[in-house]
Amino acid sequence: MSTKIFVNLPVKDINRSIDFFTQLGFSFNTHFTNNHGACMIVSEDIFVMLLVEKFFKTFTKKQIADATKSTEAILALSASSREEVDELVNKALKAGATVPNQKQDQGWMYGHGFQDLDGHLWETIYMDPKVIQQELD
Repeated sequence: MSTKIFVNLPVKDINRSIDFFTQLGFSFNTHFTNNHGACMIVSEDIFVMLLVEKFFKTFTKKQIADATKSTEAILALSASSREEVDELVNKALKAGATVPNQKQDQGWMYGHGFQDLDGHLWETIYMDPKVIQQELD
């Protein structure tokens, strides 16, 4: 069995967050979605648990970072093309996200990102598989 990852993120409004990420093309596991949180499916082995702040606080004694003012993490997703990078960022912008940084074009690596409605930073990166394979050889 492969290892799965569940990233837990605090959100202020669960319905607003579900609507935002649905507009980006993500789906949710309804068995693990309720008023307290939602299980967003990124891939077969990657999930993001969007947890209402009050519920999120039950998992930690630490203060929740205000992601609009500080960065607790940058979540990076791979893309299969430059166009896919731009497509996801454009969907996010239409759904209400903002752009914290300009596109990064290193030739063989291309990335862009957005800040979601709760201030969490997301990056989408395309890396040319030919260059990656050359590095591995």
